[in-house]
Amino acid sequence: MRWENLTLESDHSRADSALFGADAVVTRTFDTPEFAGITFHEIRARSILNRVPGASRMPFEWTVNPYRGCSHACVYCFARKTHSYLDLDTGLGFDSQIVVKVNAPELLRRQLGSRRWQGDHIAMGTNVDCYQRAEGRYRLMPGILAALRDHANPYSILTKGTLILRDLELLKQSAEVTDVGVSVSVGFTDPELWRTVEPGTPAPERRLDVVRTLTEHGLGCGVLMAPVIPFLSDSPAQLRATVRAIAASGATSVTPLVLHLRPGAREWFMAWLGREHPYLVRRYERLYADGAYAPKWYQRRVTRQVHDLAQEYGIGPRRAGMPRRIREPEPAPAEHTASEPTQLSLI
Repeated sequence: MRWENLTLESDHSRADSALFGADAVVTRTFDTPEFAGITFHEIRARSILNRVPGASRMPFEWTVNPYRGCSHACVYCFARKTHSYLDLDTGLGFDSQIVVKVNAPELLRRQLGSRRWQGDHIAMGTNVDCYQRAEGRYRLMPGILAALRDHANPYSILTKGTLILRDLELLKQSAEVTDVGVSVSVGFTDPELWRTVEPGTPAPERRLDVVRTLTEHGLGCGVLMAPVIPFLSDSPAQLRATVRAIAASGATSVTPLVLHLRPGAREWFMAWLGREHPYLVRRYERLYADGAYAPKWYQRRVTRQVHDLAQEYGIGPRRAGMPRRIREPEPAPAEHTASEPTQLSLI
């Protein structure tokens, strides 16, 4: 693997373009069943706040990603291409070569305290899952959430991981002082499809248990129904079963997102499709002939069906990625005269 293009030793005109120092990479493996076949590359990052490119479709401007690569091993994951920036393989390498930014919590706390930071919304879990298996060992998220709470900085989390429940108290504390959005990704409930498409993730029903638990503790949670996989999870009966299960979990919203196949993910997914469902290869080549996204007519059809089902089951859509207030702070007693912390707001 080459790290040169991301280290201080690289031939860049600006030193601050490096992500970490040349001597800052420590490679580890762990002799435990849950980490079998996985290699961790521990780095000390130089920055943890990432600005989203202006051309992006994302409805947020800043992200925090404590990990690169993801042991969830979702065959469709759009973030696979990012591993090529490190000269790592975007297939099995993405699933098993995990970069860990071990200094993420203290680095974020320092950056949030900078006079230049304006308190913008920060999205997490939008590239790779911040609650993937590695988080159980490295425990980066408690420090990250504590820093966001202490600076009353609004944030949102998208996850397939059940480990988020470990940080329930931190989420509740954050919601007392700022806007917090929590969403769980559940694209379908078919157990056979899950085992082959998302082999490293908790089962869909376990993720819906997360939604249920968060709701029971007063922390409303939306579901990103993603991805809806053409010809494999998009039949009317499958969509109904998924939306019904989402509604039963107590989700506050459901937002469908049709599978998109960017370079890096496209090659890996199509190889999987050729092995598991070869009769669908030609149909996919036609459906995605114009690029990474399914045709608008198909996306609109799926969205309409899901929204109709959501209305039937008593839940509604919301704009993907937007934070939602979970819990309003208690009003100050009338006799209290000290000034309250300023509530940050989002555009």
